[in-house]
Amino acid sequence: MLLRNIHTIAIVTVLLGIVSPAAAQQPDLDDLRQQAVKAAARKVGPSVVQIQTSGGTDIIGTGPRGAQVRKGMGPTTGVILTADGYIASSAFNFANKPSSIDVAVPGQKTRYVAKMVATDTTRMIALLKIEATGLPVPEAAPKAQIKIGQSTLALGRALEPDVNRPPSISEGIISAVERIWGKALQTDAKVSPTNYGGPLVDLEGRVMGILVPASPHAEGETAGIEWYDSGIGFAIPLEDVLAALPRLKKGQDLKKGVLGIQAKGQDRYGALPEIATVAPGSAAAKAGFKPGDIVKEVDGKPVLNMAQVLHRLGTKYEGDTVAVKLQRGKEIIDHPKLILGSAASSLNTPFLGILPMRDDPELGVEVRYVYPKSPAEAAGIKAGDRVTKIGIGPAAMGPLVPFAGRDQIASILAQLAPGSDVRVEVVRREDKKTETLSLKLADAPDSVPDRLPENGSLKKALEPKKPLPNVAVPMGEEPKDAPKKRPVVQRPAPGEEKKDAPKKQAKAPTGLQKRTNENKDKNYWLFVPGDYDPNVAYALLVWLHPAGKNKDSDVEDFKESWEDYCAKNRIILAGPKAENDAGWVASDAEFINQVVQEVENQYTIDKQRAVVHGMGLGGQMAFYLGFHNRDTFRGVATTGAVLANQVKEKLPGQPLSFYIIAGGKDPIAKAIAESKVKLVEGKYPVIYREIPDMGAQYLDLDTLEELVRWIDSMDRL
Repeated sequence: MLLRNIHTIAIVTVLLGIVSPAAAQQPDLDDLRQQAVKAAARKVGPSVVQIQTSGGTDIIGTGPRGAQVRKGMGPTTGVILTADGYIASSAFNFANKPSSIDVAVPGQKTRYVAKMVATDTTRMIALLKIEATGLPVPEAAPKAQIKIGQSTLALGRALEPDVNRPPSISEGIISAVERIWGKALQTDAKVSPTNYGGPLVDLEGRVMGILVPASPHAEGETAGIEWYDSGIGFAIPLEDVLAALPRLKKGQDLKKGVLGIQAKGQDRYGALPEIATVAPGSAAAKAGFKPGDIVKEVDGKPVLNMAQVLHRLGTKYEGDTVAVKLQRGKEIIDHPKLILGSAASSLNTPFLGILPMRDDPELGVEVRYVYPKSPAEAAGIKAGDRVTKIGIGPAAMGPLVPFAGRDQIASILAQLAPGSDVRVEVVRREDKKTETLSLKLADAPDSVPDRLPENGSLKKALEPKKPLPNVAVPMGEEPKDAPKKRPVVQRPAPGEEKKDAPKKQAKAPTGLQKRTNENKDKNYWLFVPGDYDPNVAYALLVWLHPAGKNKDSDVEDFKESWEDYCAKNRIILAGPKAENDAGWVASDAEFINQVVQEVENQYTIDKQRAVVHGMGLGGQMAFYLGFHNRDTFRGVATTGAVLANQVKEKLPGQPLSFYIIAGGKDPIAKAIAESKVKLVEGKYPVIYREIPDMGAQYLDLDTLEELVRWIDSMDRL
């Protein structure tokens, strides 16, 4: 590779007539390299444009050491793709949803007004269009010729106001290819907001790719911003951008292709790619994939773990086809042409229409509340009845089977789609008679009941659950060589202790408490109602304060707003404190999860009602945690916060719902409303409330009381 780079330098310098024949015989490699760098930048420079945005909201990201990075209104960079005015840039540059976009082209006296055409939401490339002709188009470096160790230049036009001067240059090498599940080149050249959207160039002046922030663990316009200036940067190969250009020109955003499966366990690299769940309505569900199937091949290539599956699927869009081979028992099943869906193609949340009593050790669920006009009400289910068994489809599909409480029936329903037929066995409260009722599941409502029964718990959270008899599992088919009957595996319900878990304290500390985490390096506060009862599973509300609002007086004000509701509705408050007065950073997620774990170890917490709630930057952090920490949180409540990142795919086994509040006088109210639209498109349950007379304040009384009822009803079925 070194010889190839030296050879390239020599060619460029000789062609430019930079060195004399005598000097060429004994070249100074550093001088030759610098001359080649400048020549490459001059070659590409005319096609590197400066983009100026105005209007929109302010988006926050984080650097590698937790420093705040604010998306301001300064210039950004783009690359001309076609002579008639199509320009590629990083979607990060438009995450603030600007109201206007202007483009300055080198050599042109006037700026152009640009329009946003479409976004590649999986590679996070934005396509712009200006009305111009005869624009200079750069040469693309073929992906096949891009090798690890090859020299690179990262160019940008954010620092120099004069577009006719040379772009900024950061030198490096290609440190990896096919990163971010096969979509990106990796470079150690400095990649940051100063050159996002600019080109990554080789020493021959060819464009290798478009510079973007990216992350293997997250998606969206700002995913990967936390790595800027870290020595790890990414670029989407220009060859791939040009391949997607015809579709982007049509004005439709390109979305990640989703198969719709979730792996068993968390080990992506060491375990076989065994399917744990299949998303309803997904490509996998339509093709008949089943839990327990093992993925053997993707597009004709063997896969040994889920990481390899993700790598094969990572470059594909919604609507692309993929070939998949599965192993089911001893049988190999071939699916030669599956059409991938997208995260937004998942189905609405199914709804039976009841709230169960909590902390119930008996089999089935006791009905606490029946939603008006719900399938449950139509079938005649009443408060106080006990639902003891469930069956999927008509009687011919199989017998009714018992289930081990709220969480198990919730997991069964999560695998179904609205409109599915179910049968339930109900023991009536009045006369203890047993009836079998047929229902058709509906879409979950986007409203909260005006009133709920005050008592939501049987106060038996620490009692062991009654064991299930050995019965057939109600979902899916039995393997051909399996016994006809098998026990259903019971998992501990909220409040039920594992043998090695710490025992809940009958007299655990109550009231407002100042605490430090286990590592003794960060602070948080906790509020527990004075009549705390360990036999009741409490909701947990984690409050993420706005920037600068973490003083003792702020904590006291928030506690006073919630104190009465916490006592009446069995809620525990936890308030991690951001170390930086400017607000929250992505690296705080580990600390926040640690706080939740410490609270769960000491108090009885209902994991189905664990909510992260934030305002302003705290609300943005709440959105982040909701999508990235689904094992911890089941609800996200925000006020005065915009959903900046791309909506992630729904997971049937990890339900997530949202309560979003905007002030009618808040300048970002429109952007907050757009957050609701994004979530609804992703098929998430969303409650959206706009308070007309409110600006950037917290909540009015009516909205606060509704938020409390929303938390109380999060475990609806």
